[in-house]
Order: sequence, then C-alpha cells, then structure tokens
Amino acid sequence: ADLGLPQAVVAGGAGDNAAAAIGAGVVADGTAFLSLGTSGVLFAANAGYRPDPATAVHTFCHAVPDTWHQMGVILAATDALEWLSRLTGQSAADLTRDLGPVTAPGRTLFLPYLGGERTPHNNAKIRGQFLHLDHATEARQAARAVLQGVSFAFADCQAALAATGTTLTRALALGGGAKSDHWLSMLASTLGIPLDVPKAGDFGAALGAARLGMMAATGAGAEITTQPPLAKTVDPDLKLKPVLDDAHARYKHAYTTLKDL
Repeated sequence: ADLGLPQAVVAGGAGDNAAAAIGAGVVADGTAFLSLGTSGVLFAANAGYRPDPATAVHTFCHAVPDTWHQMGVILAATDALEWLSRLTGQSAADLTRDLGPVTAPGRTLFLPYLGGERTPHNNAKIRGQFLHLDHATEARQAARAVLQGVSFAFADCQAALAATGTTLTRALALGGGAKSDHWLSMLASTLGIPLDVPKAGDFGAALGAARLGMMAATGAGAEITTQPPLAKTVDPDLKLKPVLDDAHARYKHAYTTLKDL
C-alpha cells in the first residue's frame, strides 16, 4: 500500500540455476542436474547444509523451504568448443560430427581453463592448455580432447561434491551441449553415472520461476516440482572407466604441474 501498488501476491524468486532445478524437479536430496551451457554446472539438491569453501563448492538455500543445494561450476563448457571453432574456422557441429563412439582417450589432453576456473580450484589466473600435440594431431582429435577435458572438469566437480558427503547416482542432462550424443556418452562414462535426457530441454529457469509463482499464489508445495518426461537415458560404459580414470589422473597432474607457469 505504501508504494501505491494494488494488492498482489509476492513470490520469492531464485537464482538462475536454482530456478532451473525447480523447473527440472531437482529438489529431493540426492537429485541432480548437469548443465552443458557456455559454462558448466553440476547441481545437487541436499537435505542439509554441506559447505566446502576450499574447493569452491557453492552451497545455498534452495528455492523451496527446508532444502539446500550445492553446485560445482566450471567456467568454460560449450564455450571451450566454441573457442576451438573460432580457432579452426570449423563449426562446432562440423568438429564433432564424425567423432563416432566413445573410446579410450588418446594422449592429447586439454585443460579448459580459458578464463580461470571455479570448482574445485578457485583459480582466476590459471589458463587453458593443450598437451601432447604433434604433427599428426587433427582438428577432430583436438575437438575430442576439448570434450574430454570439459568432462574431466565435471569429474573434478563430482569429486568436490563427494568430499562433502554428496554422492550422485544419476543426473538430468540440460543445456545446448546435451544435444551431442557423443559428449553425453563421454560424460556418463567419465562420471560413472547414467544421464537422463528430457524430451524438451529448454524449460529450465522460466518454468521454475512460474512454479515458484504458482506456489505463492495457490499454496502448493514442492510436490508440483515434478521432473520432466525423459527422451532417453545415456548409460556409462563401465569398461572404459579404468582408462578414463587414468587419463583423469594425468589431467589433474597437469593442472598441479602447470598452474604456476
């Protein structure tokens, strides 16, 4: 009344990722989504507060009462592939079109720290690296290394969440990068968990905001935050997990060795 506004329901909002979680039904403890956008997010809903500032795990109140959430955030996900696209003059689609099934990673490594990194390093100064390039390295192999490097960055986020007691058993895959079957298969095998792909991937934060408005207007609760219908589930190839873990260990060693250069 003091502002001269008509009586209206005032709804509590949410940040972009928390709103996306409401839209995707990621509210119950242990549910999660992986977002492959310009940046990357591994988001987990929690029943309790599990902070870990040392590894830059974001920990906040969720957008519904009595719940919390954590995020591992990487600064360059599809942005890393777009960078390679600009460098080579080939579109991201052309670079990834003929990658075929996911196999054991090659020797070429890519550290996707083009603008620093958030989780788990919280290092604004580190920059990206290509390792083990040689005369035979082609754009397609570089593209695969970029996808694998981003996948390893997500694995670092997964490990940071696990260190707080958050164990993920599966996740929804969202964002533009989730349209790549090759990348989803690589991510599922690297993380060792199934990735569920919604039939429509563009609902996100807008649907979550609408649901929060509906809760405020009608008194509805978290029961309306249902998960979307699924188009498919991408299962991990567990036969690849040992070689992927070995390559991930080399990736982590590369960061430790090169971070101060």
